[in-house]
Amino acid sequence: MRKKPATVRIARWSATHPWSAIGLWVVFVALCLFLGGAAGTNKISDEESGVGEAGRAGRITASGHFIEKPEENVLISAANGGKLDVATARKAAEDLTGKMKALPEVESVGSALPSPDGRALLLPVTMKGDTENADTRVQPLLDASAATEKAHEGIRIDQIGTGSTAKGLGETLGEDFKKAELISLPLTLLILLVVFGAVIAAGVPVLLAMSCVGAAIGLSALASHVLPETSAVSNVILLMGMAVGVDYSLFYLKREREERRKGASHLDAIEIAAETSGHTVVVSGTTVVVSMAGLYLAQEATFASLATGSIIVVAVAVLASLTVLPALLAKLGSWVDRPKVPILWLLTMRSSESRLWPVLLRPALVRPVLTLVVSVGALLALALPALDMKLKQPGSDDLSRDIPVVQAMDRLTSAFPSKGTVHQVAVRAPAERAGEVETALKTLLSRTEGQELFAHDQTPTIRASADKRVHTVAVGTPHSPKSDGARKSLELLRAWVPEAIAPVQDAEGAVGGKVAQGVDFTGHLEDRMPWVVGFILLLTFATMVIIFRSLAVALSAILLNLLSAAASFGALVAVFQNTWAEGLLDFHSSGAVVSWLPLFLFVVLFGLSMDYHVFVVSRIREAALDGANVRDAVRDGITRSAGVVTSAAIVMVAVFAIFGTLSMVEFKQLGVGLAAAILLDAVVIRIFVLPALMTALGRWNWWPGNLNSARRGQHAAGSDETRQLRLPQPVPAGATQYGRRPSYGQGFGYGQEFGGQQQTSSREQASAPQQHQQSCAPQDSYGPPQGWTQQEQQGHDGRPDLYPR
Repeated sequence: MRKKPATVRIARWSATHPWSAIGLWVVFVALCLFLGGAAGTNKISDEESGVGEAGRAGRITASGHFIEKPEENVLISAANGGKLDVATARKAAEDLTGKMKALPEVESVGSALPSPDGRALLLPVTMKGDTENADTRVQPLLDASAATEKAHEGIRIDQIGTGSTAKGLGETLGEDFKKAELISLPLTLLILLVVFGAVIAAGVPVLLAMSCVGAAIGLSALASHVLPETSAVSNVILLMGMAVGVDYSLFYLKREREERRKGASHLDAIEIAAETSGHTVVVSGTTVVVSMAGLYLAQEATFASLATGSIIVVAVAVLASLTVLPALLAKLGSWVDRPKVPILWLLTMRSSESRLWPVLLRPALVRPVLTLVVSVGALLALALPALDMKLKQPGSDDLSRDIPVVQAMDRLTSAFPSKGTVHQVAVRAPAERAGEVETALKTLLSRTEGQELFAHDQTPTIRASADKRVHTVAVGTPHSPKSDGARKSLELLRAWVPEAIAPVQDAEGAVGGKVAQGVDFTGHLEDRMPWVVGFILLLTFATMVIIFRSLAVALSAILLNLLSAAASFGALVAVFQNTWAEGLLDFHSSGAVVSWLPLFLFVVLFGLSMDYHVFVVSRIREAALDGANVRDAVRDGITRSAGVVTSAAIVMVAVFAIFGTLSMVEFKQLGVGLAAAILLDAVVIRIFVLPALMTALGRWNWWPGNLNSARRGQHAAGSDETRQLRLPQPVPAGATQYGRRPSYGQGFGYGQEFGGQQQTSSREQASAPQQHQQSCAPQDSYGPPQGWTQQEQQGHDGRPDLYPR
């Protein structure tokens, strides 16, 4: 007998040693969290994240080893926003200066500076320590500002800076994510209750997904010391972990329950689920991992970080479904279906064929060409807005204006534009050329005087490194980062800097800053995107050819994935580049899509949509191998896979959509984009486009192979014992049909996933040669089939044989 697959061997060990498997998993998760917390997170620095000229400017500045001190800007203005009482404001500034100097966290306090319009005073404060943890030490300064405001009637004091801004945004966004988590967990549990009709069965996938997220966050912190981590990684891990963690557990549980309903013991059901659904989870997870690896081809630190976090959480979710999940199911036994929710339990246990799905599929099966034209046309119409997609880096202008610290930032930049959008000019030259560099930079600054594209409320300060090799200067612009004025000012500076430093021998210069980073990042993506997209398309094509041995199936998979991706991009642009949905989703439109999002969405979508596509098409091929014509095979395959695929899609859409409620527009766009993509893929593609296309193609679905020839070859080439396992066999009352060889052994790698019926239909019986039907003598479902040799019978372990030899 052939050696059992690794998924089965692992599941059997876990099921027969449940406490050991559960204990090892708990230790693994705890160890990941402990080691990750102890090691800390290595965040991406500006010089590591930048590309193009902006990245070069960051690296030049970093080479100067400037000592960065956390700075706070205290803005004193009229409480009603009108004319400022200068005398009262100066008295408040003196009072606040004294309080600030008395604080141990403060290093120095500058002189109060009036704004050009005379409506505000600016008090600069420099804190002690580094910038990394300034938000944890800034509270005494905020208390001093609040006390001063309370003591002086008619004025308003805003504090914006390194620590106060990070603290304000952190508190607001932290509450935001807590609220999302509080919504997502009950919503996911509710969906799973409807799917399983039992509380424990619904809770197991959620518990497992949460443990996967925790382990992945710890491992991601460790990995950040090799590949630095962006701040968005933990949120992406939560997003991906809850989605795939719940889905993989859902697939496994569904199949295990289906086998128990057919009469298998818990151990047998677990092994069958491991060989079918467990194998599918491995292939699915591997596909997602390799797809996410395509992001490394972008050659950018942020994408490398997102890819690393996603790969880790998907790998952990696959590991959990193969190890601790079988142990939990074995230990729980029949308790997994308790306590039962009365009405929902009865609905989940119905054995009759669904009436809904044949009705939904009727247009695609009866009029495939018309359905294909209409559905593809609708998706292409939805994709049209994507042609006008504009990309930009997220910034302060994308934050909700309801956040107090954001309102304070707006008042500060209105009074002092140089504190808003800033271009960073960096020049590196030999130390003996320091004087020439300073002269060149002063000449550069003189050219900005009188230019409306630049801010003039303060004179820019030229900074020199300790070794005199690096000089920097910040040049402000009164325009917002997303405006044409900011881009034009950047273009001017980038044209002037080479001219200014040309006389300085061996000097190199660059212009960076937030605007420059956005411009260069978008340009870099446009250059690298063909490589990443090409890698993903090639991977998808190769994977589908290997699984289905059909070029037609592989080509259709790529075309359908491109179609759903284009439609989801169109929906994303229609929502976020316009203002009509601002009130609905509570955001401020910047007229653009976050620059890193389309590529990330494309990669994730291709990885996740492959799950559904493979599950559905494999079931269609199973029915075709059993002798069904194309129309019947499409109907049976989609109908039998509908329950679990729909449930999985609903879970994913619900989890992704919750991210659309967050304050940060990049997470809103991520959540809405993924939810739209999965919804379109699971509904429009699967109900209309895919069945219509396969019905219209007919026998060409399996080109260049011949499915009928393959089926005849499979039945003709095997031994009598093999044919006996493949053909429908009479089963004694109370026995199960596990003796039938599952279709995943028939050359394409997948079995009857997720609740499919293994009972032989009348159509299947009719398709079998009559002489073979007569030769299939009844057998005990737990004994070896008749006709086996003595050696084969001795190797039989008493359970149904599901492993093709």
